[in-house]
Amino acid sequence: MSVFDALVGQDHAVEVLRRAAAGSGMTHAWLFTGPPGSGREDAARAFAAALLCPQQGCGSCELCRQVEVGSHPDLEVVRPDGLSYSVRQTRELVLRAAGAPTLGRWRVVLFEDADRATEAAANALLKAIEEPPPRTVWLLCAPSPDDMLVTIRSRCRVVTLRTPPAAAIAELLVSRDGVDPETAAFAARAAQGHVGRARRLALDEETRRRRDAVLSLPRSLTGVGECVAAAERLVKAAEEEAAAATAELNEAETAELRKVYGEGSTGKGLGRGGLVRGAAGALKELEERQKSRATRIKRDTLDAALLDLVAFYRDVLAVQFGAPVELTNEDRRADVEAVARASTPETTLRRVDAIMQCRRRLAANVNPQIAVEAMALALR
Repeated sequence: MSVFDALVGQDHAVEVLRRAAAGSGMTHAWLFTGPPGSGREDAARAFAAALLCPQQGCGSCELCRQVEVGSHPDLEVVRPDGLSYSVRQTRELVLRAAGAPTLGRWRVVLFEDADRATEAAANALLKAIEEPPPRTVWLLCAPSPDDMLVTIRSRCRVVTLRTPPAAAIAELLVSRDGVDPETAAFAARAAQGHVGRARRLALDEETRRRRDAVLSLPRSLTGVGECVAAAERLVKAAEEEAAAATAELNEAETAELRKVYGEGSTGKGLGRGGLVRGAAGALKELEERQKSRATRIKRDTLDAALLDLVAFYRDVLAVQFGAPVELTNEDRRADVEAVARASTPETTLRRVDAIMQCRRRLAANVNPQIAVEAMALALR
């Protein structure tokens, strides 16, 4: 067992990280990049565990479990509040990161969504990376190296993760979660390389229902009223999936943190519920991080729904050109072929452009309902 076991289809990256944890090629700043679902944060957290575990990431010791839940004293996990990270927060982070490690060799700062730092915050981060304390390691996560200041990425060792192959994801679902091979293959293909979403599609009927709601949109756009109603359904489906994903993560994290702080134990120094005094502060901090994450997940889940639509029209285009490829939405081939017969490749490309325009509007904080309604009208 190892902390790297869950990194599907990332053999090269895992080998690099294993060697670094063992002392070969170690440096003070790392940049983890890759498409959504590739496991940027998972890889960074696994590397943090390998650096802080005496067995270099055994995955079963108490230190590895503390890293997993975020309670290790030498690990600082940073998540932007909302959609950006301010210069004030960055300066406070730099001060905390300057401290010496408590238990092991390193003090690790894991900065999720580092690309969401403001320009001023990025400059403050650059100074910290240029002049790091001798035992501090920075692990930055971003979709692409181009999303970071060139001066930051030039000082980092870049670990590039790739979209995991559908076959590898399906194999993981079968071996780890006991999913039957046919369902695993469907979920892996439909998730387009996103391991977490593939697992939800395989195990949760509600997730499959919400996906069907999204993919039923192209054939329901028969009038203006239908476009508005379809947009509302799409936004609602994305919000429901985000809420489900958030609840699953929150429950696991809260249970593990309570366990770390001694829930159910008895003795001097324990408060109500058997929790060590002072644990309430840690739980409150966890709840605040979870609320911040929920905001991001809502936006990211709606974006994932739009990418599902892009995949649908990509399948339409493949059918229109007679391409001999397996469709991402093979389970909805009848709908794909019906839309393909009723339109031209030029129309399909314009529809893809409309979806991408909606994604850009959402990234600019346009109201989701308004942005999706405009997209639905353009698709019609």
